[in-house]
Amino acid sequence: MIVWYGAWMKRSDENKQLLIAALISVLTNMVESMAILIDHSFFDAYAGESRDGSPAAKFFTGDVVAMSSAILSGDCESNALSFAYAFLAIFKDQFLKMEGAAAGVCFKSKTMPKIVGLVVWKSLHSFYTYVLASDFRNRILPYFDGFAVDIKYDVFRVAYVSGQNGLDQPLQGGLET
Repeated sequence: MIVWYGAWMKRSDENKQLLIAALISVLTNMVESMAILIDHSFFDAYAGESRDGSPAAKFFTGDVVAMSSAILSGDCESNALSFAYAFLAIFKDQFLKMEGAAAGVCFKSKTMPKIVGLVVWKSLHSFYTYVLASDFRNRILPYFDGFAVDIKYDVFRVAYVSGQNGLDQPLQGGLET
């Protein structure tokens, strides 16, 4: 998985579409010999938490990043905002219970009814301890009552971060698009 972060400030939608096309082309060419680009998305951060009070979720080489994504299935686009708030409620309820989690961010897709939660863990042990101790069916699923939702999870160890300061992802939205 490759995570690229950038901000698009006060530009016309036409210019943004040109940038998106250029980024997809560069990503496709970059990974062509190693993998196939099967999915790409552009998201806005709408909430987050950090244990150190930082305004960004920073991750470094060796950290563990857990991502959970949920997409509304069927004809539920009118519920997308309620869906995003349900995901936020889960995040707010669970973050303080995540021993070993350094930071987390909630994202909302710009193009589809999809949300993503990204949590930075300091070790794989901390992540698995939390996952194995949590009662997913009784704690998480009730938040999604009334939604037709497809949920997926992935966990990655960060292999490389360009730059010495790690990769910063703002915890709150607020960038103008």
